[in-house]
Amino acid sequence: MTPARTICLGFLLVIGVGTLLLWLPLSTQAPGWNSLLTALFTATSAVCVTGLSVVDVGTYYSFWGQLILLLLVQIGGLGYMTSMTLLMLLLGRRFRLKDKLAVQQALDQTGIGGISALLRSIFLATGILELVGMLALMAFFVPRFGFWGGLWQSIFHSISAFNNAGFSLFSNSFMSYFNAPLLVFTTTALIILGGIGYQVLLEFYLRLTCQHPERFTFSLNTKVVVSTTLVLLGVGTVAFWLIEGNNPDTLGRMNLGEQFLAAWFQSVTTRTAGFNTIDTSKMTATGLFFTIVLMFIGASPGGTGGGIKTTTVRVLLRATRAILRGHEEVIIYEREIPPILIYKAIAVLVGSMSLVLLMLTLISITEAEHGFTFLQLFFEVVSAFGTVGLSTGITGGLSLSGKLLIILTMYAGRVGVLLLMAALFREPRPLRTHYPEETFLVG
Repeated sequence: MTPARTICLGFLLVIGVGTLLLWLPLSTQAPGWNSLLTALFTATSAVCVTGLSVVDVGTYYSFWGQLILLLLVQIGGLGYMTSMTLLMLLLGRRFRLKDKLAVQQALDQTGIGGISALLRSIFLATGILELVGMLALMAFFVPRFGFWGGLWQSIFHSISAFNNAGFSLFSNSFMSYFNAPLLVFTTTALIILGGIGYQVLLEFYLRLTCQHPERFTFSLNTKVVVSTTLVLLGVGTVAFWLIEGNNPDTLGRMNLGEQFLAAWFQSVTTRTAGFNTIDTSKMTATGLFFTIVLMFIGASPGGTGGGIKTTTVRVLLRATRAILRGHEEVIIYEREIPPILIYKAIAVLVGSMSLVLLMLTLISITEAEHGFTFLQLFFEVVSAFGTVGLSTGITGGLSLSGKLLIILTMYAGRVGVLLLMAALFREPRPLRTHYPEETFLVG
């Protein structure tokens, strides 16, 4: 049981338990609705914090079903090892070296020093931010649904947003509230904070509480994550406004202020959240393709989102820039990037693209008779891989084989391609033989 296998099997265990709980009659609104495939799909989507669903969560599941769904989202957002470690700490069990190694791999940390303190910070940050998000959302939902109804709406959507899950109790997500600034900015703030990574949040907290702020230096990871995130959010907002601004089915029917809110929300939610304030199925082909690109990039490492991550894209872009300029070193913020990190970024990109292309090929075969367009299937597969949850409305119409393929894609996207490969194959052994170097033509 290597750390990679522990994590992968742990996610499968949580999905299995979640499936059984959602399959129980008490989890659904009406007798006979407890389909095993629906329970499996929903449990996988929740644990993988995706948000894709073959049913309307708000009307299909009872309060207990929604509560189980929310618990699965919280476990999936924190990660299996992080959640299990919290349970171990609450039970007073000893935190072993093997557990620290598994958490280190799950959180993508460089060492095991300070893992216990980091985990406590993660639990505290998650609780505080979800609580603040709930209180802000109560100011919006309570006047509309009463205290208890508004409280549950606020709790559900705060946890769903912070964990980048995208599940909503409304049948059309937030399309009815596209022009509500309080809801839009609260939800997008939770999505960004959840997807930016716990290490970044911790560094900003240390910067704010530091006695000598001028002496505090952010890590290279934080600098790369924050700058790349800001660029993607800004470019995404402007691009969606330009692409969909004349589309009467999306932004074209809104005034300028509403267009900005909708474009901003769309730019944020494509970063693995899954909520929507416009009808995704009515977006232009260009808008759908641009959304696919943002979904594939995803959030940042150490956060609750998926995708190949912002840091991977930044490393690849800087490596490409270095090659074009004839430089042998890859430099980011006056720091040289080690070759092993570049190799890892290339492996993530190639592995992720291979998985998406394989699943797209298979689902194109299984859904050939259902009349879905290639772009719709492409969108669905990338949404599942990036654990986003956006859909053009075809999820419920997929065949049994198509739904199973989406389930596999969501799982692979959540645990990570490299981690999944490490779990499937034996531990790598260091090479003891060094061969002579020789070059050849590339490109």
